This record gives sequence, structure tokens and C-alpha cells, in this order.
Amino acid sequence: MTHARGERAALCDLFDSLGPGAPTLCEGWDTYDLAAHLVLRERRPDAMPGIAVRALAGHTASVQQRLKARHPFPELVSLVRKPGGVYGALSFLDTAVNTLEFFVHHEDVRRAQPSWEPRELPADFEQLIWKRVSAGAKTMLRRSPVGVVLHYPGAVGSRAVVLGGAKQGPKVEVIGGAGELLLFCFGRQAHARVEYAGEPESITRLKNAGFAV
Repeated sequence: MTHARGERAALCDLFDSLGPGAPTLCEGWDTYDLAAHLVLRERRPDAMPGIAVRALAGHTASVQQRLKARHPFPELVSLVRKPGGVYGALSFLDTAVNTLEFFVHHEDVRRAQPSWEPRELPADFEQLIWKRVSAGAKTMLRRSPVGVVLHYPGAVGSRAVVLGGAKQGPKVEVIGGAGELLLFCFGRQAHARVEYAGEPESITRLKNAGFAV
């Protein structure tokens, strides 16, 4: 099983365990909303652009609400559990696109519950996540108000740091495991188990910045 499929299955198991109405880290969304979002993302290509384009967000929100109205929560979870659209037909695309997506949303549900603890990820998964983070950090952190140095002590070889954020001015070093750095880059600063090094004012600005992907 690929890591994308494993995270998908684990998230759906958690959905089944918690039921609709449980909190998530996605602002304004509970588990029902998140399940509808994931179904929309894979099975309603007409509504996908609104996920990223604000001018089209109204249509996307409307489709998401209609999915909730049409499908009881267990039905939506069943739809999430099996890759849909092109991801169901092309497993390599599921791996390329959904590995990080489902890891982050799995953690969005896990870390919104009481007494959560970070998971210890398999070494190959950590390295895969770091490879994606190091390749995409500049894009993910483009809205950061300060420069960011991501530091993953567990990186294989010499590529342990990646620069992102503002090019001028002070920089903040963010240190942690690959999964934690990914959550940080996705705007989950308050729930990412990372350490910071730098000027206190810059660290505060970075912690409060809104650069969620």
C-alpha cells in the first residue's frame, strides 16, 4: 500500500470513529465538512478551481453544501475511502497529488482532538515528505512575512535546510521532523511540533502569519 492510500484509509477510519461534527484544524470545518471537501476535490472537477481561486469559492462552497445535503456522513466517508476520478484510474497520480494532502488532513483531524500526540512516521515516509517540502518550500512559504530556514536534522545527505519566505530582512530557523515541517508550511503553526530560532519579534510574526495552503 502506498503512503497516500495508507493515510487515506487511516483518515477514513478516524472519520468513522469520530462521526460527523467532530472538530478539525480547518477553520470553520468539522469532520462532515472535511469529508465533503475531499469528495468534491476528487469527484467534482467543476468545483475544484474555487479551492484556490477566491472569485470562484462561492460555487465550490455551494457544491460542498449540496454534497452534505445529498449524502449522509457514512456515505461521504465511503466515497473518500476509494480514490475517485483520475486518482482512482491512475495510481501514480494518486501518489503524486494525494500523499501530502491526506497526511495533512489526517493530522487536521487527529490534532483537533484532546490529548493527541505526534506519530512516529516510517523513515521512508519522512524522507518522501522532506523531499516534497524541500522542493516546494519557496512556493508554500511565499506569503511568509519573514525569511524562513527550514531545518530537518534527519535529512539524508547534505540537504538539511531550505530557504523560503521574505528574501530581505531577518530570518527565522524552523527545526523539526519532516512531517512537522510540512504541517508548519501548510499553516498549522500552532499544532506543528517544531522549534524556532531567531529574533523574538520575527518568530512571533511567523507564528501568527496566515500562509495556509
